[in-house]
Amino acid sequence: MRVLVVNAGSSSLKLRLLDGSDAIEQSADLPADQDGFDMDRLSELLQGWPTPEVVGHRIVHGGTRFTGPVRIEGDVRQELQDLTDLAPLHQPKSLAALDAVTAQLPDITAVGCFDTASHTTIPAAASTYAVPREWRQRYAIRRYGFHGLSHAYATRRAAQLLDLKLAGLRIVSCHLGAGASLAAVLGGRSVDTTMGFTPLEGLVMATRSGSVDPGLVLWLEEHEHLSPHEVATALERHSGLTALAGTGDMREIEAAADLGDEHALLALDVYLHSLTAGIAAMSASTGGLDVLVFTGGVGENSSQVRRLAAQRLAYFGVAIDAGRNDGGPVDRDLSTEGAAVRTVVVEAREDRQIARETRDLIAR
Repeated sequence: MRVLVVNAGSSSLKLRLLDGSDAIEQSADLPADQDGFDMDRLSELLQGWPTPEVVGHRIVHGGTRFTGPVRIEGDVRQELQDLTDLAPLHQPKSLAALDAVTAQLPDITAVGCFDTASHTTIPAAASTYAVPREWRQRYAIRRYGFHGLSHAYATRRAAQLLDLKLAGLRIVSCHLGAGASLAAVLGGRSVDTTMGFTPLEGLVMATRSGSVDPGLVLWLEEHEHLSPHEVATALERHSGLTALAGTGDMREIEAAADLGDEHALLALDVYLHSLTAGIAAMSASTGGLDVLVFTGGVGENSSQVRRLAAQRLAYFGVAIDAGRNDGGPVDRDLSTEGAAVRTVVVEAREDRQIARETRDLIAR
């Protein structure tokens, strides 16, 4: 079944037309602006491509209702719109892409696949915040988690690479890009993750702070008279690596750190502290660690981040081969011979996960 995969990010719309074996037939990235996407360019592209049998959309937030892929029909579009408050920076982009592609392909079934869905298997102990019950019930406050499509694909692909069955396998998946999160996956099911009610919690990211003391937020609002919007903007767009090193680009940070720049060195150290502490926490949720997976822009391309992380996790039994770490196939095993924990790097292919979930739904 030919699937058009639509993945709307903060700055671009990624289109991938996959054939029945998941080979990419056509591919394009369209820039996004404040008005959405270039509809003329989108129309031109899709008219020149083979017609898909179904369209699979990446939707960032599915709330508590959408725990798996769903046909976009009836009231579903409005229900997704109603979830915007839970992901104000991401959900509008997803819906804008949905509307744009549907306008071009109105007769093709559209399926929504959710970044939050695979984390609905997280047990209450890990998904529940210790806040008043009234808040949890009235506002559906819980740990939702994100990057679920990427984590689901990466863990499945890692098991394939290592010729291991997912049953009983203890995996920590590291999706490290501009946004970053970890997932604890036990037997193929997510049991914990670092992002929470919003995509702001967890690891230090390119422009996002990751977890901070909530008392700090209250202090800034009370003593410095910053509005909630000002604090949110700072934590979302002007924090993380950008706040520490002046850039969120790990390549630039590593280059500056090599030259001894103190800000870049601090940024790298803070990033690795957050990452390795998070991996340790995730392994507690899986009851140990069999496989460590790196994916995403930084996870795939920064051999230094992988090397330094492995050094800090040596007590777990993580050990990677320098030659394998520095180069090789896109998807590869980095482990030294006999390492207690297998470490792999996997190309981020959310498109394949979306196509898989879309086909499964249509086949039911």
